Amino acid sequence: MFELDLSADIQALRHTFGDIREVVDVTSLREDIARLSEEAGAPDLWDDPEKAQKVTSALSHKQADLKRITEVERRLDDLDVLIELANEMQDDDSAAEARAELDSLTQTINQLEVQTLLDGEYDDRNAIITIRSGAGGDDATDFAEMLMRMYLRWAEQHGYPVKVMDTSYAEGAGIKSATFEITAPYAFGTLSVEAGTHRLARISPFGSADKRQTSFAAVEVIPLMEEATEVEIPENDLRVDVFRSSGPGGQSVNTTDSAVRLTHLPTGIVISMQNEKSQIQNRAAAMRLLQTRLLLLQREQEAAKKKELAGNITASWGDQMRSYFLYGQQLVKDLRTGHESGNPASVFDGDLDDFISAGIRWRKRKEED
Repeated sequence: MFELDLSADIQALRHTFGDIREVVDVTSLREDIARLSEEAGAPDLWDDPEKAQKVTSALSHKQADLKRITEVERRLDDLDVLIELANEMQDDDSAAEARAELDSLTQTINQLEVQTLLDGEYDDRNAIITIRSGAGGDDATDFAEMLMRMYLRWAEQHGYPVKVMDTSYAEGAGIKSATFEITAPYAFGTLSVEAGTHRLARISPFGSADKRQTSFAAVEVIPLMEEATEVEIPENDLRVDVFRSSGPGGQSVNTTDSAVRLTHLPTGIVISMQNEKSQIQNRAAAMRLLQTRLLLLQREQEAAKKKELAGNITASWGDQMRSYFLYGQQLVKDLRTGHESGNPASVFDGDLDDFISAGIRWRKRKEED
C-alpha cells in the first residue's frame, strides 16, 4: 500500500526550528519591529538623517528576520498538508514534490541555525568586500575577477543588492582589485569567514607551455558601520587625488576626472572610488569607507588591549584558507574546515552556502575552545 511517511524527518526539523525560534526570541523581535515602525513613521524622522538611517536600517533587518521565521513556519505546515494529499491521492508526483520540499526546508533551516551563531558585535551589518590580486601575473588578476564574479553570483542567487564601489582593471586579463558592498541580513557575519588568501592552481590559459600555474588573491571583508561618520578626519591628514575612471584594459569610461583616491597619511590607508557619477559622490563614498576603516582600526586597537576581539577581523586576512584546483582532480577545498566540493564550476558560479556554513561553525568552535 502506498504510504509516504516523513514524520521522523519533519519532527527533527521542527525540533531544530524550535531551538532557532527560542534563540531568535520572536516575541522580542515583534516588539522591536513595532517600536522601530513607530519611530520610522515619525514626521520629523528625516530631520536627523543619520538617526533616520539607523532606524530604517534596523527596521529592515528585523523585518527580514521575522519574515524568514514566519516563512519557514508556513512551509512546515504546508508540507504536512502536501504529505496528506499525496497519501490520499496515492500520487507519486505529489510524493516527489513533498520530498523535494523537505530537502529544501532542511537546507533553509540549517542556514537559519547557522545564522543563530552570528552574535558578534558587527555581524548584522552590511559587508564591504575588497578583492586584491596577488602573485601570479595574469593568472592572479584573472583569478581575482573570478572571485568577484563568484561573490556577485552568490548575492544574486539570494536576491541581495550589490553596489560596486571601485574596480581597478589589469592591463592584461582580469582586475587588480575591486571593492563592493553587499546588503543582506547579517551580511558581514556571514561573509567574514570568506576573508583570507585564496589560491588557484590550474593549467594557465595565458601561457604557451601548458604548465601548471599557481596564483593568489586576497579577500578582505569589513562591516559597513553607520557610526563611522562620527570619526573626524582633519583635512591635513588627507591627500586627495582625482583621476579619470577607467574600464577594462585601461579604457576610459568617463570623460571627466570624477574618480577619487583618498590617502590617510597617518595610517597609510588608501581608498579609491570611481563608480559614482560625480567627483563629489565618489569623494563622499570614499570618505565613508575610510571612516569605517579608521573606526575599525580604533576598535581593534582597543580590543587588542582587552583581548576581546583579537583576530576577529584581521587575523585571517593573511592566512591561506581555500584552494581551487582546476586541473586533474577538479576540487575546491577549505583548508580550515576541511569542507570540499568536486564541482569548481558550481562554486565559481556562486554555490558557496555550504562553504560559508562550515566556516561559521568552525569559527564558533574556535571561539569556544
